[in-house]
Amino acid sequence: MKKIFFLFLVFLAFANGNAQILDPVKWTSKTEKISDTEFNLVFEGVIDEGWHMYSQFTPDGGPLPLELKFAAAKGNYNLVGKAVEGKTKREYNDVFEVDEIFFEKKVVIKQKVKITNPKTTKISVEIDYQVCKDACINQNKSFQFTIPAIPITEVITANIDTTSVSKDTVQETATENKADIVPISESIKQPEKEEKKGLLTIFIIAFFSGFAALLTPCVFPMIPMTVSFFTKQSKTKAKGIKNAIIYGVSIIVIYVFLGFIVTWVFGADALNALSTNVWFNIIFFILLIVFAASFLGAFEIMLPNSWANKVDRQADRGGIVGILFMALALAIVSFSCTGPIVGTLLVEAASKGGIAPIIGMFGFSLALALPFMLFAMFPGWLHSLPKSGGWLNTVKVFLGFLELALAFKFLSNADLVLQLHLLEREVFLTIWIAIFGALAMYLFGRITLPHDSPLTHISVGRLSLGILIMSFTIYMIPGLWGAPLKLISAFPPPMEYSESPFGIGGSNRGNTSADTLPEGAKYGPHGIMVFVDYDKGLAYAKTVNKPIMLDFTGHACVNCRKMENNVWSEDVILPILKNEVVMISLYVDDKRELPKSEQFVSKTSGKLLETIGDKWTDFMISKYKTNTQPLYVITDLEGNSLNEKTPTISYTPDVNEYETWLKTGISKFKK
Repeated sequence: MKKIFFLFLVFLAFANGNAQILDPVKWTSKTEKISDTEFNLVFEGVIDEGWHMYSQFTPDGGPLPLELKFAAAKGNYNLVGKAVEGKTKREYNDVFEVDEIFFEKKVVIKQKVKITNPKTTKISVEIDYQVCKDACINQNKSFQFTIPAIPITEVITANIDTTSVSKDTVQETATENKADIVPISESIKQPEKEEKKGLLTIFIIAFFSGFAALLTPCVFPMIPMTVSFFTKQSKTKAKGIKNAIIYGVSIIVIYVFLGFIVTWVFGADALNALSTNVWFNIIFFILLIVFAASFLGAFEIMLPNSWANKVDRQADRGGIVGILFMALALAIVSFSCTGPIVGTLLVEAASKGGIAPIIGMFGFSLALALPFMLFAMFPGWLHSLPKSGGWLNTVKVFLGFLELALAFKFLSNADLVLQLHLLEREVFLTIWIAIFGALAMYLFGRITLPHDSPLTHISVGRLSLGILIMSFTIYMIPGLWGAPLKLISAFPPPMEYSESPFGIGGSNRGNTSADTLPEGAKYGPHGIMVFVDYDKGLAYAKTVNKPIMLDFTGHACVNCRKMENNVWSEDVILPILKNEVVMISLYVDDKRELPKSEQFVSKTSGKLLETIGDKWTDFMISKYKTNTQPLYVITDLEGNSLNEKTPTISYTPDVNEYETWLKTGISKFKK
C-alpha cells in the first residue's frame, strides 16, 4: 500500500507539473428575450483570483482588447448598437503608457440583436480576449445561442412596434470544449468608465486652464469692469456681492452645460470608443493645429456678432435672468481667447471618456468665475491687479505653442495604431525641440508675432520662463541618441518605434551591423538581434552553431515588456542574449493572415489556424503544454529543451534566477 500511495503521489506531481494549460475564465451564456424579435445575448464569466481580462474598450497601443466575432448574419439578424459591458476598472499602464480597461473577478457582456428572419434558430459567436496575471493568455471561446421560434407576423411588424419588454429568459448553453454550461443569473451594470483619480486629474488640468484663460486679452480686462458694475449699480454692498456670486454661478452653469451636451450627444461609451479610434486622433490633431494657429495670431475664432448683440440686449433686463445673460455675453465675447482652450479641454476629456467633459468644464468655469466673485466681495483687491498690456498677448501665444506641441501627440497615437512609421520617435522629438526652441526664442524677444506690442526689454519673470523652456528643449536633445527622457515618457513614441533602435547616430553595441543582418533578422529591444520566423531563426542557429532561445511573446503583452525593460537590460543578462543564443520571438497575437497554403487544422484544438498568431499559439500549446506569455525556452538545434529541471520559464523579475536558468541551458548545449 505504501508503494501504491507513493506512486500515486508521483503521478499527482507529474500531472501538476505538466498540466499547464490555463483557463482562468469560466464562461456561461444565456439568451434574454426583450420582445418577440429582439433579444440580448448575454456572456458571463467568472475570472480566477488575481487574473484580469481586458475590455473591448481598452485603448489601441496597449493590451489586446476583447473582440466579439459574429457568424455571417446573411439577412437573419442585425446587431443593435455595440455590446454593453458590466463593471470594469481603469488603470494607467506605465509600460504601454495607456489607460487599461479591464474586468476583475467577473465579466458580463450583453449584445442586443434584432431577428429579421423568423427561421433563425441559432446565432454563433466567438470571443477573442486576453487575460493576464503574472503571465498573459490569449484565448478564443465559441458560443451558440438558441433563438425561440418567432411568428412571421411579428417579424413583419417588428419595425412598427418593438416597445413590448418581456423579462422572460431563455437559458442557453455555450459550446465550450463540448461541455454543458450552467448559466448564472446576474444583473448588468453599466461600466465605470472613469476612476476617481482620472477625473481628479482632468479637474486639476481644467482648473489651471481656467486660470490661464483669465490671463488672456479677452477676459482679463473684463474683471475690473464687471466687478465695478456690480458694486456701483447695486443699492447695497450685500446686493452687489450677491449679484456677483450669481454671475459666477451662471458662468459655471453655462460651461458645465456645454460639457453635459458633449457627453449626452456622443454618450460615455462612444466617447471612450472614439478615443481609441485613428480618425478621432487625426481630427483632434487638425483641431488643435487650428486652435494653436489662432492663438499665435494667424486669425481669430469668433462667434457671430449678432449672437453677442442679442444676448447683450437680454442682459439689460436686470434680475437673475439679466445676470445669466451677462455671463453668456462674457462667454461669447471672450470666445476668441477661451474657445481654443475649451476645445482642447473637451478633446482631452473626450479621450478619457465617461463624464470627463462635464468635470473638465466644471473645473475650467470654476477658475474663471472665482475672481469675479472674490473681487466683488473684496473690491480693494482690484488695486493689486496688474494693468492690461502686451503681456496678455504673450500669455495667449504661450498657450498657442503648448497646443501646437500637444497636437502632435494625437497624430503620434494614430501613427502608432496604423504602424505607418511616419512619426517615429526621432521625428516626434525633433518637432518638439523645434516648437519649444521657438517658444524660448519668443520669450527672449528674438521672435515677434502679429499681435505683439513693441518690446524694449523683457521682465525678470519672462526671462526666467524663457530659461526654463530652453533648458527643457536642451533636455530633449539627447533623446535623439536614445536617452529615455523619463520626464516626458508618456508623450513621445516608445524607444523601439524609431528609425534606429539607438537614436540618430547611435550604435548597436554589438558585433553585427545593420547592413550584415542575416535574412529574417531585425533588431529588437536593447539591440538584440531577433528572428520572428522560426524556420529562418533555426537555419541561422545551425549556421553559427548556437542554442536557440524561443521567446513566446505578444504585441499587447504587458509582462513581456516588463521582462524586456527590467530584466533583459541588466548587464549580466544582455550580453548573453546578444552573443550566446539565437533569439526567435514568436508573437501569439499577430493577426496577420497566413497564406491559404499554410493554413491548417490544429490537432490540439481541432480549429482552422488562419493567422500567424494562431500558428505560434498552437505550437506553444502542443509542444510545451502551456498558453501563457511570456514563455522562454532554450533548445538545441533539434528543438529539444536544454533545461531538464525547468524546460520553460515565464515572467521572472528575479534577475539572478533568470541568469541561472539561461546559463544552465547554454552550458548543456556546449557540452
